[in-house]
Amino acid sequence: MHIAEGFLPPAHAIGWTVAAAPFVVHGARCVVKEVREHPEATLLLGAAGAFTFVLSAIKLPSVTGSSSHPTGTGLGAVLFRPPVMALLGTIVLLFQALLLAHGGLTTLGANAFSMAIVGPWVGYGAYRLVTRLGGGLLPAVFAAMALSDLSTYVTTALQLAWAHPDATSGFLGAAAKFLGVFAVTQIPLALAEGLLGVLLFRVLTVNARPELERLGVLRPETGEPASTGAGELR
Repeated sequence: MHIAEGFLPPAHAIGWTVAAAPFVVHGARCVVKEVREHPEATLLLGAAGAFTFVLSAIKLPSVTGSSSHPTGTGLGAVLFRPPVMALLGTIVLLFQALLLAHGGLTTLGANAFSMAIVGPWVGYGAYRLVTRLGGGLLPAVFAAMALSDLSTYVTTALQLAWAHPDATSGFLGAAAKFLGVFAVTQIPLALAEGLLGVLLFRVLTVNARPELERLGVLRPETGEPASTGAGELR
């Protein structure tokens, strides 16, 4: 999903950077607030960032100018809400561009918009929908992890189609081609990431239940998913 350095026209690179900036700034404020109000969650916050870094650093061959890999942003979105992941995901992408040549600095805004903003919000929305429908914690986590992954790649495909429209069929033709490669090939990875999230949350509910309760992920009295909605984002 990481769009390579120089693969976007300058106007697109600047535009995506401007579009992502408010979310990242808001995310930085949310992280500061989170650490102040829940200092005991700092370790879990670092683990969410590290999880995203490790999974999204797995580089698999894909279409020219990008790559395929899990994203890992669904975990942080469920634990800390999407605004926090806007900052964590952007920091991850910055380090990967500088240290691993995975993605680029000129395409950082576009990559941040797809992986650190759209992915977490879609994943969190899926999590809230499944829990409100009574689906339980683990199915909700599976949906969050899988759809945060898949939506990131759909966004990247549209970004690439916008930047490089087909010579004859324009944006729609290019979008069909990029989505045909990204969305279809990414489905197995998205499902695998969903299963990984389920396994990880099973471990967390056993070993970090107090932290999950303090973060509002679980209800203290029942251990069921908390019923906080998007309007109650911290």
